[in-house]
Amino acid sequence: MPHKVGFIVISSSGHEDGYSAKELMVHAPTVSGWRSARFCSYPQDIVIQLVERCHIRKLQLLAHQYMISAKIEFYISDSLPEYFSSSNSDRFRRLGYISLSDNEKTGFKARELKSVHVDAIGQYLKLTFHKNHVNRYNLYNQVALVAVNVLGDPVHTSEMENTPTREQLIEHYLNNSNNDSSVDATYMGKTNLISPLDDLAFDMYQDPEVAHIIRALDEKKQEAVRMERYDLAKKLKQAIADLQKVGERLGRYEVEKRCAVEKEDYDLAKQKKHQMDEYRMKVYQQLKLHNLLDTAVIRRASDFLPEPLSYPSPQPQGSEQPTPVQYKPEKEIEQHTESKPETAPSNPSSKTPTPPTTPVKKVVPKINVNSLPYDERPLPALQKQIGEQQSFPSEPSPPDSDRTAQGTGITGEPEPLTEKVLREASFPIDVYGEGLVAGAYSKTWSYREDALLAVYRKLMDVPMGTSKEDLKTMMRAAIFLVRRGLLDKVSSVFQASLKVLKMIITQYIPKHKLGKVETSHCVESTLPHLLAKTGDSTTRLRVVSINFIQEMALFKEVKVLQVIPTELVKPLKTTMPARLALSQMELLERLLKDLGTDNSGFTVDNVMQCTTGALEHSASEVRESAVRLILSMYHKHKSTVLTYLPSEDANIRKNILYKTLFDGFAKIDGRPTEAQTKLQRKTATREAEKKKKEEILALQEQLAALKEIQAEVQSGKDKERDMLIAGKAGGKKAPSAIADSGDDHSSVVNYLDNLCIFCGERDDSFTEEGLDLHYWKHCPMLKRCEHCRQVVEISSLTDHLLTECDKKDSFGKCQRCTEAIPKEELIEHIRAKTCNPAKSEKVANYCPLCHENFSPGEEAWKSHLMGRDGCKMNPRRIQALQRTQSIQGKTNSLAVTKPGVSGVKGRSPSSKIPAPRTGVGKTINRTSAKP
Repeated sequence: MPHKVGFIVISSSGHEDGYSAKELMVHAPTVSGWRSARFCSYPQDIVIQLVERCHIRKLQLLAHQYMISAKIEFYISDSLPEYFSSSNSDRFRRLGYISLSDNEKTGFKARELKSVHVDAIGQYLKLTFHKNHVNRYNLYNQVALVAVNVLGDPVHTSEMENTPTREQLIEHYLNNSNNDSSVDATYMGKTNLISPLDDLAFDMYQDPEVAHIIRALDEKKQEAVRMERYDLAKKLKQAIADLQKVGERLGRYEVEKRCAVEKEDYDLAKQKKHQMDEYRMKVYQQLKLHNLLDTAVIRRASDFLPEPLSYPSPQPQGSEQPTPVQYKPEKEIEQHTESKPETAPSNPSSKTPTPPTTPVKKVVPKINVNSLPYDERPLPALQKQIGEQQSFPSEPSPPDSDRTAQGTGITGEPEPLTEKVLREASFPIDVYGEGLVAGAYSKTWSYREDALLAVYRKLMDVPMGTSKEDLKTMMRAAIFLVRRGLLDKVSSVFQASLKVLKMIITQYIPKHKLGKVETSHCVESTLPHLLAKTGDSTTRLRVVSINFIQEMALFKEVKVLQVIPTELVKPLKTTMPARLALSQMELLERLLKDLGTDNSGFTVDNVMQCTTGALEHSASEVRESAVRLILSMYHKHKSTVLTYLPSEDANIRKNILYKTLFDGFAKIDGRPTEAQTKLQRKTATREAEKKKKEEILALQEQLAALKEIQAEVQSGKDKERDMLIAGKAGGKKAPSAIADSGDDHSSVVNYLDNLCIFCGERDDSFTEEGLDLHYWKHCPMLKRCEHCRQVVEISSLTDHLLTECDKKDSFGKCQRCTEAIPKEELIEHIRAKTCNPAKSEKVANYCPLCHENFSPGEEAWKSHLMGRDGCKMNPRRIQALQRTQSIQGKTNSLAVTKPGVSGVKGRSPSSKIPAPRTGVGKTINRTSAKP
């Protein structure tokens, strides 16, 4: 298993006075680390030599809070040149680099712990520091490193060589019992795990002397596991967790003492020293009383400083270490006062490790599954959390007479209460005593946690039959302390307060039958603090808060009160922080699924008022959450939900949120969305245009065929005239066959020349260009579109404006009169209800010019648009009537004088050859040539 590797610093580019690179060889709370010279040149190098050639698995670097290098490179080598310098480093192999944060977000107060996973073999490691991040605190452009830690294996025990072959596994299985293999970490795939005691955060925040004791106790615990002494192992595990808190506290005292010395406040330094010695002696005395400590194991902090190439082995074998105390009653302690310690003194020579000849098998300490893997931790704060989780079992232990709110019970007293706190907390002090409340108000998080757990145990042990007044007093005093714990930034204290609150609601109040009034008091007093915690910057606290509120809302004691739903549907302010608003919307969405809107405190009205207000929030995540909520409400309350939203129109759809909502409504209803509708319209338009082109092509083919026939008839006429002339000259009659050639078919072809197929007017000027002019200016059946200037049939003008016109998006259809109305006038047009309702196409046609209904059919359009009593709003009608009379006279005379056309006499040309209208508003192709 990879462990801590000792090293010495053999070279550095330079340093500031008092901050030598040799400081990196020491890991303790008071170390200052290495710092480059002022205004130095970059890059800067540091070369370290490991105690032996190792397979390096992981590197840890603790950066300075404001003297931060932008980039650090790593190099490794098995040997050095005879005269080594930074410029003579060809033997080093580059491993890679890491980038460090500029630390601006923390205000240059936090130190970044960087873990680098590597896989390299060597004995010399070089760190190259590049130019620093610039900030207002780093006046001299320096870089610094507080500590560096190397984790790895000796080469001969590296992972590659330790991997057993198939034959070795079979041999191991045959020669060892199941019990042996069950505790052998080598065959459990745990060889690459790193002990928490080897982590850099452990040494940097622990008193060196206590850290040594913890390591010894860990050795003893693992030995107990191998010997299957599980009661002892459990006792040692608890002791290690308690001692970690002790070591952190002593480390803080040491830092405070060092600061006092630097400020020349020697009275404070003396006080801190006395406090440390007294505290340390109390802890050691209790360890001895429980047979966990041998005085030979204890060494002062100065004994832990490293010597060249002699770093203490992180996992020495054969030495046992004391652990923090598990408390026992006073009588039991007295029985052990004269007993001898079980542990044997550790060998001082173990300080200098020697390469082991055989692999050492160790059981990896169990880490709580709720915490991250230890080798992935970026900050030392996680060590506290693991210690907290290990220090308290899942089930509360019986209350002890000696344990109130004094941290873990083995560590001194919390600081005394101030006058302000005494006045503020007078109520809980009267109920639980000043000692417990002092722990709840302590600056040390472990005291605060223990105070809440002590309250938990006291409430659990309240006997039946206690007076109602006393029960209510104890509960309300506990809620007072719980409210304070809910605002705590430390996760373990916050979770302890949740534990007490849940117990009061689900166990204490039902057990003693205190009723709904007390339940309501608990919920109303704590809910605002819980909701405030849902906006915390720490993701873990935020998630725990949201989950607990959801769980509490479903408690049968709380559900009937409907307090939480009422609080969640309060309208959101646009200035509410995004995290807090998003958490509230998430809770609302969750509880709506669990509770519904039937007698739950949630109604369609209050939910929609909250969500529509959330649509105006400045954070996009909150708006998207509100959209999801509205869509989920629409599934069950369709028509009611729509009343809280604006009507659907083009202006509203410009807002992407409302567009998403209306499209979502369409999907829920099974209707096509706006995008799908546009696509269908576009497809229909393309199909109509294709059909139109096919019809025009067929018409052109017919006209071409007619022209060919006309040409043949004309040639026959010429031949007949020649023969007539020849006959007159010869005095003979023309053959009868020639007279028969002028049949009706040729007469019709002649008649179609120069004819408008829409209005039936015929004129010799109706050539191709003449017809274009006629369509453009005179034809009463056609009209120029005022928006796109195309010529369309009047009968299909409405369809043209809605589907073909260049301005079609600016028109909407009135369902009453079916006309195309500009969208900005459509709402007023619909509200006025003054338009003439259009009848069905089978019953009547509807004129878009005069807005009147008239008889159905194709021919009725010609009568209405061209007749004497027709449409008065058609400006071309009077001109057409005048032209029709003169043209009809010419046509009648032509019909009398020309043989073979008698069948057409007295008929309108269009009655013989009806206009090829398609029934939809198609534009005329030949209008492209405008005069």
